[in-house]
Formats: sequence, structure tokens, C-alpha cells
Amino acid sequence: MPAMLQTRLLRVLAEGEFFRVGGRELIKVDVRVIAATHQDLDAKVREGSFRADLLHRLDVVRLQLPPLRERKGDVPALAARFLAQAAKKLGAPAKRFHPEALKRLQPHDWPGNVRELENLCWRLAALAPGEAITPRDLGNALRTTAAQDPGDWTRPLAQAVREALARGDTALHATLRERFDQVLLETALDHTEGHRQQAAEKLGLGRNTVTRKLGAVRGRNKS
Repeated sequence: MPAMLQTRLLRVLAEGEFFRVGGRELIKVDVRVIAATHQDLDAKVREGSFRADLLHRLDVVRLQLPPLRERKGDVPALAARFLAQAAKKLGAPAKRFHPEALKRLQPHDWPGNVRELENLCWRLAALAPGEAITPRDLGNALRTTAAQDPGDWTRPLAQAVREALARGDTALHATLRERFDQVLLETALDHTEGHRQQAAEKLGLGRNTVTRKLGAVRGRNKS
């Protein structure tokens, strides 16, 4: 969070009032704030990149959420939810995990935490050919180390292409390219909490390009 934004947020929390951008009317608010972060804010304070007084304002009741590797019993419920959400956003048929596939998910150490599981479900929603996600669909999608070769995601894609060709599907390039764009854009926007400029920078695209591609994706979903 930029230093200027920290100062403004602190003022709102301390004084309970603010001006809208460009506005002249002082607005009074009475709010309770729930904040979440994966950053070590105590360390950020020591580094000087986060205001100590803002941390004290926010840090009234601190809840420590264990990483996914320490609560693997949550994996089945989270996986089912993420898979359903991904299918809905992609406009893809609803899918479910076969019990044997869930058994394979649970021993994984999830170095990428909940985000890794969510991204896995997005890939499966887009690329798995059947209604039930099987251990075969998982393939090498699960990362065995945090330093996994980023090219490994192509393996489930190659498997999906082989199965689509075996079924006699056509126009695969256009179909998979549209799905790829959609997964890429939606995941980047989710990572940046909806900030298109930040998503564009992460993807190495212009903001207008992201807006245009996103409009095209959403237009296809409505049609």
C-alpha cells in the first residue's frame, strides 16, 4: 500500500471522516474494518514501508489463518467451491472431483497455499474434458516443489488437445485460445483485486488491451 494511501486510511480510521475525490462536503462514517494480508506487517514496520500507527489501528483482534498444508481437511470443500466458481465464470459445464482425485490432492503440501489450489481448479475447469475430474486429469498439474518449471502447465493442455482430437472436435485453436485468454485475464484480475492497470502490468499488456479482451470474453459469456 503506498505511503500516501496509508496516511489517508489512517485519517479515516482515526477521525471517522473523509472527502470524496473532488468533493467539498465532509462525510462522516462509523465503520468496522476487516483487513487481510499475507505480508508480515511487523517486519514491514521495521523496514519503514508500513506505518506503525496504522498497524496499531488495524491490529485490534488478530486472527492467524494456518496455511493450507496445515489444514488439509479443508481441501475437498475448497476444491469443490473453486471448481464450481471457475466453471461459472468460464461459462464451462459444471464439473466435480472423483473421490480418487480428491485423495490425490490432500497429501500435496500446497507451497502456493490456497491460491495454488484455486489456480489448479481454474485449469481443470478450462481443460479437463469430462464431467468428473479424475486422477488422470490431474496429471502433473500439482506442483511438487515451489520451484516447479513454469512450462509444466502445458502438459494438461496437451492432454486436453489429444482427447479433443480423438473426439473429432474442430476449431480447437480458436476455442482454446479464447479459454486461455479468459483464464489468464480473470486470474490476473483476481490477483490484483480487480485493478486492471496492475493486471496489465503483470501480464505485460496495455490496459486498453486488457479492457478490450475482457470485454470480448464477457460478451461471449452473455451470448
